[in-house]
Amino acid sequence: MSSFDHAFNFDDWVDLARDDMQAFEQKRVACIEAMIACAGGSNQRRLRHLQWRIEMERQRTRTPLQACLRLSAMMWDSVLDDNSGLHNALDNLVKTAMGGSTPSSAVEPLPRAKILPFHKRP
Repeated sequence: MSSFDHAFNFDDWVDLARDDMQAFEQKRVACIEAMIACAGGSNQRRLRHLQWRIEMERQRTRTPLQACLRLSAMMWDSVLDDNSGLHNALDNLVKTAMGGSTPSSAVEPLPRAKILPFHKRP
């Protein structure tokens, strides 16, 4: 695969994972490599480092669900890091949506909800 294929069919990937996990992994790696290859030089290095971190987290887990939770936590850590590009992009997006006001002063706290008890049926 020499360039990144933007067509993605979830059902095809599910079928491949169910029927041939080795082929699924080969295709997954090929797609990741193609996507990284589309990036510029300095971005390629950063993306390869990030992919290495992702693969290490995946190896450290026992189940796909654990891997998903760890990777989700990694993403949120990156978004919430004040020095990250994602944090700055999110901050700018919120400022733009709020008409240029600072998000921390413009965001209203959510109203409290009444929690309903669930009782066991007799």
